[in-house]
Formats: sequence, structure tokens, C-alpha cells
Amino acid sequence: MDQTTSAGQARYEAANHSGMSRRAVVDLGSNSVRLVIFEGEARNPVQIFNEKAVLRLAKGMTRTGQLDTGAMEQTETVLRRYAAIVKAMGAHPYEVLATSAVRDAENGPEFVAHLIERMPEIKINVLSGHQEAQLSAEGVLCGIPGADGVLADLGGGSLEVVRLNAGRVGEAATMPLGVIRLADRCGGDLLKARAIVTAALEETPFISAAAGRDLYLSGGAFRALARIHIMQTGYPLNMVHHYTIGREEARDLAGVIGEAGRKLIERMPGVPRRRIEDLPYAALILRRLLRSSGVNRVVFSANGLREGWFARMLPPETRAEDPLLAAGRDLTRGILRDPGLPPALLAWTNPLFPTETGAQRRLREAACWLSDIGSHEHPEYRAEQAFLRVLRQPGIGLDHHARAFLALTLALRYEAPPDSGFLAPTRSLLDLHAARRAETLGIALRLAYTLSAGTPQLLAGTRLTIAPGRLILGLSEANGVFAGEAVLRRLDRLAQMLGLEAEIERN
Repeated sequence: MDQTTSAGQARYEAANHSGMSRRAVVDLGSNSVRLVIFEGEARNPVQIFNEKAVLRLAKGMTRTGQLDTGAMEQTETVLRRYAAIVKAMGAHPYEVLATSAVRDAENGPEFVAHLIERMPEIKINVLSGHQEAQLSAEGVLCGIPGADGVLADLGGGSLEVVRLNAGRVGEAATMPLGVIRLADRCGGDLLKARAIVTAALEETPFISAAAGRDLYLSGGAFRALARIHIMQTGYPLNMVHHYTIGREEARDLAGVIGEAGRKLIERMPGVPRRRIEDLPYAALILRRLLRSSGVNRVVFSANGLREGWFARMLPPETRAEDPLLAAGRDLTRGILRDPGLPPALLAWTNPLFPTETGAQRRLREAACWLSDIGSHEHPEYRAEQAFLRVLRQPGIGLDHHARAFLALTLALRYEAPPDSGFLAPTRSLLDLHAARRAETLGIALRLAYTLSAGTPQLLAGTRLTIAPGRLILGLSEANGVFAGEAVLRRLDRLAQMLGLEAEIERN
């Protein structure tokens, strides 16, 4: 390697790692062992590595009381690999969270002691049922801070159920109803499994307090059900997190999976092969939860234990941030031409939306933060690239409606033709009113950038006012802004969206 290349690589590595701490956590579960490495301290966790090994540590534990011998050996091998990855990636702290299998097995303490002896650098934390439920709830709230209803986190060994009261963690219970343990307990008899689940849920009365609210589902087996439903319905976003269906849709899904049989399940699109054995039990538990809770909707979450662990390490001021607005800022960090422009755009577009709700204003503010996201893209592809980046970004702070609204807004901000084929997913995710708001905001932002060149100083020399039948653009020409052909064209288009006549007022 020559000196020029070496110096360039050093600068790249310094820029890439400056101020970006990394944290690693292993979820040592009954069914799988997963390593996740998070980077930075953003409000929305940023995963830079995620690897899972399905070992089924709890298989046969109901009968023997012991962790599976072969799976324990494989677990040690996998944890050695994970430790090497963590060291190579410079992550600290690094913690292994052991859940119900290790917690409940007779040889669990012996297994943990063996791992610590062989790998003394690893911190292993055997969680109680309450701790596991608490972390799972905090993980869900990290992505859905106002969650209201009940959370059900389904693993291989246990089911954690937590009452969520408008973003606050309430009562919690842990039950030996994980998909592996339930299959062992019922001996493969689904009728017996239904009786076991029904009896356990009847002993958890706080579940019924969620009637009329939402059921939040976390855990791999529940996520597999969501993937099946997404594929079956042709849903335009292949994303489980925030995927929401009505009570009857969820009941029908659970009924189909519960009655399908293995061969039919194998032929269903979107079925993870390693989950085929688990799906009938996940479906059964879902159906019993729907009956016990009386919820109106089911919301699937990709967050859980690991994100809860990460969230606890964030500074209080970061945890208090709005995840939607934080996502907007994080996605454009280092891209914005002027970080003072988004607040100015929010104020500038205020007159266009006099009756918006608080939730609608948050979306508009997020759009203002995202409005320069395509500035570094090729001009011919800015609209589509901005659209896809926002619609498909991996952050947890955006539900599917927000993704669609913001993506459509940004596409129109970069003047995508309204009939562009790539806009189709948003048309099916937004109602007509929301789509029209997004289009109006996108056109307004395009006008703002034409006037201001992306600077708050120039934007300050302009203003929008709505008078009876008129949309008035005020210009202070001393500030270097004037009504050229592009301004007139975009002002006319915005006025047409609002059903008004365009007018320019100079001073």
C-alpha cells in the first residue's frame, strides 16, 4: 500500500469512527442466540451488525428439566465467535442476556458458570421474568413511545405480557408458554396447548384492561406471522416493524395458520423454514390473546429485549426526544446545506396548514428536516432516490403512514411527476386527504428552495399569506429574491393545489 492510499484510509477510518461508540448485546434465548451491535447514541438505535444462530437450547427441557447438551456445546462455540466479532469491531460494553431457558433449567447455573470460566471476559446476566418483561416493554416503547394496550413478547421458552399505559410500563407477567416449551408441554396436541394457554391467560386479569386498545406483538414467531400476512395481502412495504392489522384480520390469520398443517404452511409465501414448527403455537397464542384482551388492533414490533437494553444506556435527554423528529435529523446529518433551514421552513409553511393536528405538525416538521436529503444525488434521480431512502430507511421512529407521507412529500419536493410509477406504494398507504397534504407540502418546499437556494437568510426575505381566494407570496427584493419564471410556475402550482389564485406582493 502506497503512502497516499494509507493516509487516505487513515482519514476515512478516523472520520468513520470519531465519536461513534459501539455497544454489543447477545440475546441468549430458548430458541436462538443473537448478537446485535449498535453504533452511536441516537434516539433510534442504529444496528451495524446482527447475526443469529438457531440452537433450540430449551428443546426437551419440559421433560428433562435440563438444557439440551448438544445445544449447550453449540452455544459455547457461537459465543466464542461473537466475542471475537465484538472485539474486532471495538464494541463496549458487551453483555449476554440469558432468558427463560437458562433461568429455569436445573443445569442453568452450571452452564453459566462453565461459560464464565471458559470466557471470563464476557458478562452474562441471567434475567428474571420481570426483568425480561421490563426490557421488552422498554424496547417497544423506544420505537412506539405512546404505545397503549398490552405487549406480548413470545420467545422459545416464555411469553412475557406487559400492560402499556400511554407510553408507561404497567403490570407484567411471565408465563412458560414459549413456542418450544408449549410444544413440549402439550406433546404436539394443539387442543391440549389451547387449554394450557387459556388457563395461563385467565390468571393474568390485567390483559383485559387493554380492551379497545392495541396488542403489540414482539418475538420471532409473531414476526413470522406478520411476514406471511404481508406476502398474502400484497402489502406494499415488506417491513414488520409497525405493521398494523385489525382484530378480525389477525383472528383470521391465526385461524388459517392454526388449522393449515405443516405441508400447507411450507407452501405459504414468506414462511421462514426454521419457524414452521413454531407457527401453529404462535397462531394459537395470538388467537387466545385476542380473546382475552379485547383489543381493536394488532401492531407488530421488531423491537424488544435488545433495544430495551440499548435504550437504558442513552442519556435521559436523548431518550426524551421524539423518535420521528430524531429520525429526520439523523437521516440528514452531514447532508444539510444549512441546519438552520428546517426550523425556518416549518415557520414558512405554517400559513398553508392552519387547522392541522399535533400529529400532522410533527410530520410536517420531520419533512422540513428531510427536505434536503437528495442534495447529493444525481439531478435526474433525486426524486426517486429521496423517495426510496425515506420510505425504506431502517429507523424505528417512523410508522408506515409516516414513511409514506414523508416519502411522497420528498418526491414532490424534487418535482417527481405525480403519476410516477415508483410512487404507487404511498398511494395505497395514504388516504386522499393525507396524500393531498403531502403533495401540497412537497410543492411548497420546492418553491421555498427555489426562492432561498437552501439558506434561511434568503428565505427570510419571503413569506406566504392566505387571503380570501388568494395565495400571496411576499418578496423583499432587497434580500436578493425575485419572481423568476421558476418561482412563478411553482407558486401557481401551489395555489392550484389549495384552490386559490396566485399573487405576488413586492416590498
